[in-house]
Amino acid sequence: MIELEGVPELIDPVMVAAFEGWNDAGDAASAAVAHLDREWKGEVFAALDAEDYYDFQVNRPTVFLEDGVRKITWPTTRLSVVRVGGEKPRDLVLVRGIEPSMRWRSFCNEILGFAHELGVEMLVVLGALLGDTPHTRPVPVSGVTSDPDLARTMDLEESKYEGPTGIVGILQEACTHAGVPAVSLWAAVPHYVSQPPNPKATLALLNRLEDLLDLRIPLGELGEDARAWQLGVDQLAAEDSEVAEYVQSLEEARDTAELPEASGEAIAREFERYLRRRDPQAGPGVATDGGLADGRDGSYLRDSAGGRTRPPKPPKTDGGGQKPARGAEDGPAKQDRQEREQGDAPDGGAGGTAGGTEASKASGDPSPKASGDADPAAPADPPDSPDTDSSED
Repeated sequence: MIELEGVPELIDPVMVAAFEGWNDAGDAASAAVAHLDREWKGEVFAALDAEDYYDFQVNRPTVFLEDGVRKITWPTTRLSVVRVGGEKPRDLVLVRGIEPSMRWRSFCNEILGFAHELGVEMLVVLGALLGDTPHTRPVPVSGVTSDPDLARTMDLEESKYEGPTGIVGILQEACTHAGVPAVSLWAAVPHYVSQPPNPKATLALLNRLEDLLDLRIPLGELGEDARAWQLGVDQLAAEDSEVAEYVQSLEEARDTAELPEASGEAIAREFERYLRRRDPQAGPGVATDGGLADGRDGSYLRDSAGGRTRPPKPPKTDGGGQKPARGAEDGPAKQDRQEREQGDAPDGGAGGTAGGTEASKASGDPSPKASGDADPAAPADPPDSPDTDSSED
């Protein structure tokens, strides 16, 4: 029986879990939960018995000295509680540990026992996998659930995966059978740079978790760490021509795959997402969709569903700020206009107009409009959106 002494009554609790090992490429998922625990000063209230779930020849205990006394830290899974303040305060139950070596069903039942006793409304499991994704592009994060209703209401993918799985998949399936809503968020880590840490993937998971739970997570120095990580990988790739060529091929494949997403609907959806998350009081280091709140560009740190929009083209003027009326044209100007309309003008005449149309099509703009007509699919004053090469189970 689970006894929870000293744990206060929780407000709209959500359980967020991550496990080191097979489901944690680049330590991105476990680092995300560790970040939440550190930033919100989590208090550990329970730990699973390591003897029941871990092979100590696989996950060895560690010895350390404390005030001259030798102590042992056993590999295990710990649970802590953090309170998220703001207009809508809520509590998070953080589960962080190592993928168990054995008795997975008992392990999941024990986690769900804590969730039941604490009144957890939903469980979110974070994971990271190796993928064919370039480090120069935003980290793809996919949100997956086995619940069709949850997939529809929260804009998630319904799980269709078949094959070997880890504790993330087992825990999510256990939640389904127990009637607990469960979501897993997966970050794709470049397989050619899989060594931990990967702060860029950690940041992507936290950004997606923000959107999923509708809360704001203090990012601390994670944004700067992600920039430094990418610059370091850029330098390593530049030193090896074969790696640089391979990264370029991944970039081209990624850009081609995302091209259909650069639609008016996707752009409008991204702008609505920006407005929903926009906070004029946000301090430095707090992520927004257009970058960081202190003005630094953070577009490469976040996935985007669409490309960049263009503002409406300004009307042509006569130099004094007014568009000339046809009746006000003088003789030579009128004759030149008539020649252009008849197709007799040299370079810059009718051919120039056609060239402008083709250039507009090539740039992704809609067909030319009358002066001052705005694209209804694009916002009147769009934020700094990620480039077209920019975005979660």
